Amino acid sequence: MIRYFIVLVIALVSINASAQTAVPVKNRIVEAACGECQFHMQGKGCQLAVLIDNKPYFVDGTSIDNHGDAHSKDGFCNATRKAKVSGQIVDNRFVATSFKLLPEKPSKNKVSTN
Repeated sequence: MIRYFIVLVIALVSINASAQTAVPVKNRIVEAACGECQFHMQGKGCQLAVLIDNKPYFVDGTSIDNHGDAHSKDGFCNATRKAKVSGQIVDNRFVATSFKLLPEKPSKNKVSTN
């Protein structure tokens, strides 16, 4: 009986030690884009990703299709955009509780046709 108890304790300690803790992210401005197309991540098709501290994470809690056509000229597969996000990093993924795509700033180099 004591052997089973010791094995159980060791198993619980091992599971707890290997569990990754969540890293909170609150109101951060990050780069957002398609993980495969723009950040060169390994995945299964076009998926939304963000760069946090120069490391890319696939996003849970919102999808690439919730923010317009990913394959348009300024879509996530063709452009990197800024977003204000909150959530946490869990198991190498960003779990978003808030994801707000920021408006693009107009280019200062546009030539007027007037």
